[in-house]
Amino acid sequence: MASVIDMFCGAGGLTHGFVQQGFRVVAGIDNNIDCKFIYERNNKTRFIHESILDITSKKISAMFVPNQPKILVGCAPCQPFSTYTHKRNYTDKWQLVEKFAELILEIRPEIFSMENVPSLKLYKKGKIFRRFIEMLEIHYNIMSEIVYAPDFGVPQIRKRLVVLGSALGEIKLIDKTHQAEDHISVQEAIGFLPPINAGEVCESDLLHRSQGLSPINMKRIRQSRPGGTWHDWDEDLRTPCHRKETGKTYRNVYGRMRPALPAPTVTTQAYSFGTGRFGHPDQDRALSLREMALLQTFPPDYQFVDPSNPNYSFTRIGKMIGNAVPVALARGIAESVERHLEEHGQSK
Repeated sequence: MASVIDMFCGAGGLTHGFVQQGFRVVAGIDNNIDCKFIYERNNKTRFIHESILDITSKKISAMFVPNQPKILVGCAPCQPFSTYTHKRNYTDKWQLVEKFAELILEIRPEIFSMENVPSLKLYKKGKIFRRFIEMLEIHYNIMSEIVYAPDFGVPQIRKRLVVLGSALGEIKLIDKTHQAEDHISVQEAIGFLPPINAGEVCESDLLHRSQGLSPINMKRIRQSRPGGTWHDWDEDLRTPCHRKETGKTYRNVYGRMRPALPAPTVTTQAYSFGTGRFGHPDQDRALSLREMALLQTFPPDYQFVDPSNPNYSFTRIGKMIGNAVPVALARGIAESVERHLEEHGQSK
């Protein structure tokens, strides 16, 4: 039976897609200890608290099922983490991509996958991405594609770079699972949740909790309409930056989502009304953490809060959710790997 290890596993979005597809994920590795409970509780596998710069390829290799196909997957962080820069001068946020390539070459899994932001292909005129491909293409058949997440069942306007590599032969991503008319909307994704007020926690779900709003932001959201902008507000509610000539055209903050369309790209601060267009379509508040997770296609029962420690850090969990690979996209990657294994007489 093939086995999977998830580098940079975080809260387990990429892992969970493989779990849903029936793969055996033997471990997830991440430098953030806050992920341990979430990852292990929901995926029923080991969490290894270690930096990619410290862990050895020998240790990773030993965790795979012997004499079976090895699958190494990961989403190298697309923002700087100071804890990752303590040796080998990894001061550039993209250098972890090269480190991931080095581990792939040392471990030699039959299949690998990397998911990241599309701008990786453009960063430093494409130098980092080309280096990643050049390091691996001698030993692997590689495909890369920028995918539109709603085409794979993710209810948010999000593009991601997906890379697949195989030592078995040519590999490709499955066809999109959703056509434009089938894209999942905000209403379909989160509309079943009970209503809550700004700053309130749902009694039946500790993750369905929203950030409070200041009095002026409460006035602003009450004057906001789905798909509208701060131009809908009374003049006295507009921020100083929006009154400047340079800010008059900037409309991507302080907005309500359109209920019949996918959401904007979920960020690590999508719980904040002022950091994007994350106002609830009809409730006077921004997204709750559970709504963020649902838009990232985590299952409704995915457990982010340890019942024995309900006083969790709102911002830390928001960051983990925003950084995650959307589960539905991860499952599309997993299905691609499964089909490829079957084409080459292997089983998952």
